[in-house]
Amino acid sequence: MLKTIKDGKLWLVTQPDHGQVAGYLAAHWGNHAGFAKPGYFTSSHDEELRQQTVLGIAQHDSGWWEWEAMPDLSPADGLPLDLAEVLKDQAAGMSRWREGLSRFKDAPYPNLLMSRHAYWLYAIRALDDPDPAFTHPLFWKGSPEQLYPGSRDEPLKFIAELEHLQAQWSKTLRADPATAAWLEPENLKPHERLLQLCDGLSLAMSSPLIQARSGETKGLGADEFELHDVPRSSWSDRLTIKVTPRGEHEGQIRIELDPYPFDIDPLPVLMPARVINLPMAKPEHFHTWWQGLLPEKIEFQLVSPQ
Repeated sequence: MLKTIKDGKLWLVTQPDHGQVAGYLAAHWGNHAGFAKPGYFTSSHDEELRQQTVLGIAQHDSGWWEWEAMPDLSPADGLPLDLAEVLKDQAAGMSRWREGLSRFKDAPYPNLLMSRHAYWLYAIRALDDPDPAFTHPLFWKGSPEQLYPGSRDEPLKFIAELEHLQAQWSKTLRADPATAAWLEPENLKPHERLLQLCDGLSLAMSSPLIQARSGETKGLGADEFELHDVPRSSWSDRLTIKVTPRGEHEGQIRIELDPYPFDIDPLPVLMPARVINLPMAKPEHFHTWWQGLLPEKIEFQLVSPQ
């Protein structure tokens, strides 16, 4: 659960809803200004590869489905724990990844992308020399141990487990002439990075950017930040995108990206959130009041530099 307090209200966004927004961003990635669409990072354009990539990005947090349906509640206020609190339990976090990666039996490429996403999240904490090109936007100020505390032993074992699964999915893809080229670095690397980038942008809109309405400047995205190692036309053609909140305009939070990677300008984005007035007496019967909340659509506009 992604939680933000703003104007005396608590805004709650589920991980699956945030993931769907990341998939939406991926589906609109690419334009005539030099940004390649997923599946188009090489000369052999592949619309099926694009579809499978968008699916993997949209479902990258599918392992959270069960938790979000029956979330752990804080003993202090009876509300669902937020992401930072939940991630302190490394074993439970790894179990959620296993759940998500077993959900789509006939989707080796989406599974491979999702597992690589998990790999890089743990690699920055566990490995001595992870590839800096795959540093997640969550760590743009550098604090992986805050999200993944504890020793490196279990993350290292989990990384080995992920590598074993990746070898199986790669074998399946390599055996089919139609998908073998998907494993080439010039295809796989930009898609791995694109998942991280769409995830980071969606996370920014899921929580801290909501605070931009009230002028707050805490957390990823509430102030200006950069997306690094963004593949443009190919993996060897990478650049930095500057992301700048531009405040609210006609009920929509405007976010400027320079350069601009999407096929629609401005790109409308709707983030579903449930909103609770604070202070709230300790709630009981979570499912009754949670299901009784009418989700609100937080409106954003991603725009090119004006």
